[in-house]
Amino acid sequence: MKYFKIVFLLVFISAFTVSCSSDGKDAFNLFGSEDEVADAATTSGFKDDSSIAGVQTDGMETQGFPSDGSFEQGYEDVGNKKMGPEFSDPGNPLSQQTIYFMYDSSQVQDDFVSVVQAHAQYLTANPGQRIVLEGHADERGSREYNIALGEQRAKSVLRMMEIQGVSSGQIEVVSYGEEKPASLELDEAAWQLNRRVEVVYQ
Repeated sequence: MKYFKIVFLLVFISAFTVSCSSDGKDAFNLFGSEDEVADAATTSGFKDDSSIAGVQTDGMETQGFPSDGSFEQGYEDVGNKKMGPEFSDPGNPLSQQTIYFMYDSSQVQDDFVSVVQAHAQYLTANPGQRIVLEGHADERGSREYNIALGEQRAKSVLRMMEIQGVSSGQIEVVSYGEEKPASLELDEAAWQLNRRVEVVYQ
């Protein structure tokens, strides 16, 4: 009986060895040969130079995000942040990030109320979004007075946005006074450009 068990075991091992070597494949390789794995990966949308095990993306075309960076087309670079296409549409008030003021005034003009409202609506719809309101003044008046005037202008925009429902935590106010002019000319046209609040998305 013992002899029969040994013979049976030897026959089983011989049969198993022959089946493993008959086609040159590893009996435990469920995916087939390396070439077949590469072919399967290629037909699944992955190029064969990708290292899936290492989670590398070299040579991989990800759905919706081409490797040439063309997915960024249609997005406007506002400040340091990529914003949606509405920010580059001239017909959309969001495309305007500058609000201009009259001489020695911090009151938002009627022409810019819709611009402030558009940014406020965007911020309320995107509570994680933050902005900086940068206040500016022209060079007339003392440096201290212009810093204060720039701050008053930025706070006027802030108050309008808060009335529209924007959280104060989404907005930071900074005043540069006359320190960062949009124009260096010394005439009324230049001063009009310098009396402003800029909406900068973070």
